[in-house]
Amino acid sequence: MNTKVLMMSSALVLGAIGILLTFIPEEVAAYIDLPVKTALLIQLLGAAYFGFALLNWMAKGNLIGGIYSKPVALGNYAHFLVGVLAVGKLAIKTNGLNHLWIITIVYAIFAILFGYISFSNPLKKNYE
Repeated sequence: MNTKVLMMSSALVLGAIGILLTFIPEEVAAYIDLPVKTALLIQLLGAAYFGFALLNWMAKGNLIGGIYSKPVALGNYAHFLVGVLAVGKLAIKTNGLNHLWIITIVYAIFAILFGYISFSNPLKKNYE
């Protein structure tokens, strides 16, 4: 599996979320019915997403999987797996909010792919 595309696509998705949460936290808080006082926490979350995006972008050229870049692969796997569980649970509880199901599906795809590369052995020829 070519992980360069996976690392780039996850970096773009996480970066977009990070920029959104960093620069319009009050609007995000209002959209999801949170008090405006939570804007600082939303901005900090945006910084974490953007940092994760930078990590993935910078690691895109590395061999990922097996023992190579294991912390990067496992960190992404844990993030996306917990995200699937959290957003999926909320999507089930709220009955039919389409944007929650879209987020759940995107996170599930990334969780499956990062789980695969975290627990499989990479072949060098697939990364060149």
